[in-house]
Amino acid sequence: MDEPATDGAGRRPLRVVHERGAVDLTAAEAAARAFLLALGVSLDSESLRATPARMARAYGEMFSPRPFELTTFPNDEGYDELVLARSIPVQSVCEHHLLPFTGVAHVGYLPGGRILGLSKLARVVEMFARRPQVQERLTQQVAGWLQDQLAPRGVGVVIEAEHLCMTLRGVRAVGASTVTSALQGVLRTDPGSRAEFFALAGPRFRQETSAR
Repeated sequence: MDEPATDGAGRRPLRVVHERGAVDLTAAEAAARAFLLALGVSLDSESLRATPARMARAYGEMFSPRPFELTTFPNDEGYDELVLARSIPVQSVCEHHLLPFTGVAHVGYLPGGRILGLSKLARVVEMFARRPQVQERLTQQVAGWLQDQLAPRGVGVVIEAEHLCMTLRGVRAVGASTVTSALQGVLRTDPGSRAEFFALAGPRFRQETSAR
């Protein structure tokens, strides 16, 4: 496959569009109405009458990441240290109960021949989060996609999130958070690079690293 052309500034844009089926808000509204009625929720009051439509639009939005261009630049200065974006907001929906989980992602990479526009790290997280998900898969998908598309020397992703399916139902463990990580390339194979990434990814990992 031919590489995308660069512009005059050496930028190489890659158009990214999330593939999914067609959205039918009319059908979604009817299904939401039937779902609520089946659960014994009356929709007769003025405040609830439009809830099925609002519910359909809300889930349509949660399942719709924005298309974007993954803009990369030549690494002319030969920068070879870790680039890390911390506390990227994560909003997704658990695929088992369709309840939201929210938190933050810390995404880093060791540049190779090209570097990435920093805002695009957040866009990649959104691209994989805006669909029914499990946190483990989401973490792996972000890391794997960046490794494939950017060809860096290494990629690291840590996601910390609170799952409403765990805090509002079942065990009802309010305040519990789930932490997942995925490493690629040098950040996986080299102990020093791995330790540096976890030391910078957040207080939790700094404490664990210093205690070893």
